[in-house]
Amino acid sequence: MITSEALNIIENKPREPRPAWLKVALPSGQGYTDLKSVIDKHQLHTVCEEARCPNMAECWAAGTATIMILGETCTRSCGFCAVKTGRPSELDLAEPQRVAEAVRLMNLKHTVITSVNRDELADGGASVWAETIRAVRAAHPATKIEVLIPDFQGDKAAMSVVFQERPDILNHNTETVPRLYRIVRPQAKYTRTLELLRFAKEQYGLTTKSGLMLGLGETAGEVQDVMRDLHEAHCDILSLGQYLQPTKSHLPVRRFVPPEEFVMYKKFGEQLGFRHVESGPLVRSSYHAETQAK
Repeated sequence: MITSEALNIIENKPREPRPAWLKVALPSGQGYTDLKSVIDKHQLHTVCEEARCPNMAECWAAGTATIMILGETCTRSCGFCAVKTGRPSELDLAEPQRVAEAVRLMNLKHTVITSVNRDELADGGASVWAETIRAVRAAHPATKIEVLIPDFQGDKAAMSVVFQERPDILNHNTETVPRLYRIVRPQAKYTRTLELLRFAKEQYGLTTKSGLMLGLGETAGEVQDVMRDLHEAHCDILSLGQYLQPTKSHLPVRRFVPPEEFVMYKKFGEQLGFRHVESGPLVRSSYHAETQAK
């Protein structure tokens, strides 16, 4: 459940209009229609739709979507996320093959896969993750695979099941600064996120990636501290974007971060030594993912 502290913030902070730099087009066009047809035909979920991503029009028109596995119901209740929360009713073991066939039909050069949290499963869904990666590689060997995974409650055995499949990019989002975790991610731990990224790099040599949402009440100093922590955890790629309140029942935007501040964070990250920093108001973890990978 969302914490009482978060509910108090939601109830007492009015929604503010978005500034001009956050205005985006509605989804349309042949590319969008073709991709939606494939996704609907194969009964797949996308984080683009479930999380109400502002870049859906641009990405879908270009034939890019982030596929969400393990169903559409998440066992956690993060204050920022529009994905449905509750206790999932089933585990679809045919899903990996449907994902693989969709990737083949879309002829994706770079495939991004994410999932809900399935904390009720013994392995957190790691075995389905591994089978999905194997199925996609078998169906479309030319694609690069980027995975945006949950934390598996810190279970390194579960993580290893996924890491052993050696995705091209291993992404796990930090989301916010440590001080705000109890409000933004009450069922997650900041140190657990850092350890996951460190484990993926040190034990498996994977290319690692993480992301932050800004505008939830963090300070510039806190953001820079997190960036230092992520670099020390051997994170290679970093994305920073503006948090947008998906519904009135989610955490409000405390501040719209101006574009020039995102430029400052990009320069700071490059000075720290990140291989790539994607930083801007509309940036999301999978935004321009193929370009980031290159």
